[in-house]
Amino acid sequence: MQELPLTRDLVLIGGGHTHALILKRWGMKPLPGVRVTVINPGAIAAYSGMLPGFVAGHYQRQDLELDLLRLARFAGARAVLGRASGIDRAARLIHVDGRPPIAYDVASIDIGITSAMPDLPGFADHGIAAKPLEAFASRWHAFRARALRGEVVPEVAVIGGGVAGAELAMAMAHALRAVPSAKVTLIDRSEILSELRRSTRRALLEALATSGVVLRPQCEVDKIGPETIILGDGSTLPSHFTLGAAGARPYDWLAQTGLDLSEGFVTVGPSLQSSDPMILAAGDCAHMAHAPRPKAGVFAVRQAPVLFYNLRALLSEPAERADLHTYHPQNDYLKLISLGSKSALADKAGIRMSGPVMWRWKNHIDLAFMSKLKDLDPMTAKPLPDSVALGLRDEVEGKKPMCGACGAKVGGDILTRVLHASDGTDPHPDRGDVLHLPGDDAAILTHGDTWQVASVDHLRSFVTDPVLMTRITATHALGDIWAMGAAPQAVLATITLPPLSAALQERWLTEIMQAAQDVFTAEGAQIIGGHTSMGAELSMGFTVTGLLDRPITLKGARPGDQIILTKPIGTGVMLAADMAMQAHGRDMERAYASMVQSSGAASRILNAAHAMTDVTGFGLAGHLLGICRASQVGAHLRLVDVPLLPGALTLAKSGMRSTIFPANRAYAAEYQGPETARADLLFDPQTAGGLLATVSPMRAEKLLSALRDAGYPSAIIGEITETSGLLSVTE
Repeated sequence: MQELPLTRDLVLIGGGHTHALILKRWGMKPLPGVRVTVINPGAIAAYSGMLPGFVAGHYQRQDLELDLLRLARFAGARAVLGRASGIDRAARLIHVDGRPPIAYDVASIDIGITSAMPDLPGFADHGIAAKPLEAFASRWHAFRARALRGEVVPEVAVIGGGVAGAELAMAMAHALRAVPSAKVTLIDRSEILSELRRSTRRALLEALATSGVVLRPQCEVDKIGPETIILGDGSTLPSHFTLGAAGARPYDWLAQTGLDLSEGFVTVGPSLQSSDPMILAAGDCAHMAHAPRPKAGVFAVRQAPVLFYNLRALLSEPAERADLHTYHPQNDYLKLISLGSKSALADKAGIRMSGPVMWRWKNHIDLAFMSKLKDLDPMTAKPLPDSVALGLRDEVEGKKPMCGACGAKVGGDILTRVLHASDGTDPHPDRGDVLHLPGDDAAILTHGDTWQVASVDHLRSFVTDPVLMTRITATHALGDIWAMGAAPQAVLATITLPPLSAALQERWLTEIMQAAQDVFTAEGAQIIGGHTSMGAELSMGFTVTGLLDRPITLKGARPGDQIILTKPIGTGVMLAADMAMQAHGRDMERAYASMVQSSGAASRILNAAHAMTDVTGFGLAGHLLGICRASQVGAHLRLVDVPLLPGALTLAKSGMRSTIFPANRAYAAEYQGPETARADLLFDPQTAGGLLATVSPMRAEKLLSALRDAGYPSAIIGEITETSGLLSVTE
């Protein structure tokens, strides 16, 4: 529970090494009243220091991955997965592709550098730049696996004969050494490694020769083809993997910020402030005017303590603000250059050493850095006081914090008893102790010849980004309308904001309402009103109506119908793991993408379904049993055919469960099947889950094909049977 109001916004633009360290430090020493936001195109950033080792095969991919979502969770920060594209300094807004602008009081830029290589004809289609690192790491991982299997000719070319290009060329040669036909060529328009001291250059040239790397100095590249490089003299060089390690440049949008730049890089002083004192910069995107240095990760890492102190100082009350700290980089720094095999060359102040010992030293430094950013303690519950009410310890001790989203729903058995008691009916008519789901997904209203449906959904926040939370909640609320086969019509919003200053209230509501408007307008609905309030934490809900010609209800399923699921399951266990800081950022990124995917097109494709619902809080088993009970039929599921979100099964096998899982499991009394981790995911509460439809077996394959063509990872997961109320499941 957030007790102190938020009053200021700190925005970290980019997930570079410096900002990763800032997130770790902020989690250990936050500044009360500050909301931290980190903006990055993806959930994962790659650590450049271990990239050559990964390329060579010494590290697994996860070894060099910095999980920004996990770091943000540790820091209590909002993670925005998007690409910054500009800064409006007058309005103090940061523009991010595909979402409302983000307001800031203080901002920091650590976006690294990009490559000029895409300007080379054919490179965008047939080459890959060394930076951003994540894209290159993914592409190389796939190519190396194919080359070792003999599925592709292992001819590789690296364009750019600096230290980075040489390191990567030797790493590639080592990785492909088991393939006799492998060939790695290093190309540069001038001399190879011309920026180094003579003795260091000579040592690295010898290492390149030992690795078998072919050197092509003073060689212009004219064009990149699918399997060849066309050189300036008209000759060609075969290459099935072309890497660009030259032409590093700043991102173009920095030129539009109005900040002072040096050859496109943000000019900063000793305090790391730019020409705008409320915008700081660090890492490769910054130019230290007071002490120019080459682009190197060592400076980014050592800037972190200064940047952290200064960001806090700029956001603190003036009475508490001390003088800003200054960063003065060392004149020379230790260069540890990988030589392909587990050997490295160390160079500083003209002193060189090389061999396996230097590799072990480098490996120790790299692993220590990564450990600093990966060893994060998850949130723990506050200890209870000595004297508490009867039963409180049973409810609290040994239990993890309550999940958000649909994992925070009230159990189906409680809902059934309350709803039936409220209308005076027996909650278990003629069924002993077997429970029933409440009625259809939405209430059906008639106005003359017009059919209208209405439903409401409200979610407790489970992400710190109000925009992402809004998109998921809106999609979740629309699910009941789509499940009835209706077209969304009108919307009422209910928003509870956490403690915020008046300025931040306006910022949050602006982002929330713009995001909601974008979702509902795209689906043909209009927001016609709503209600806002302040509370302990962010929560939001939407009441939605829709119009239709023929309602698709829970009744109508027929024996022999095929069961179609339009989205994978697993959001409940993923969100529970995220709270416990055990989820992988890349898997969470995919889970969020699934939750914000509209089911509007799927609803239209399935408009002839015999019965349909959306899979939400009661889990796949609970919602399918709702159809079975209403239609007086049974169902058979094939577990192997049920699509799962990446990472969900691994987490389930580890014992991870949502807090509502036990209630969902007990609610599905008619379940007959295996008791395994995969089966447990049938009872996992879903947020903004897919549609679950029963369709004629004559049309099932055609509908499945249409759904997949529309971008849904759909599957036929079973069929309707005659045994009333029974859900049988096989592996």
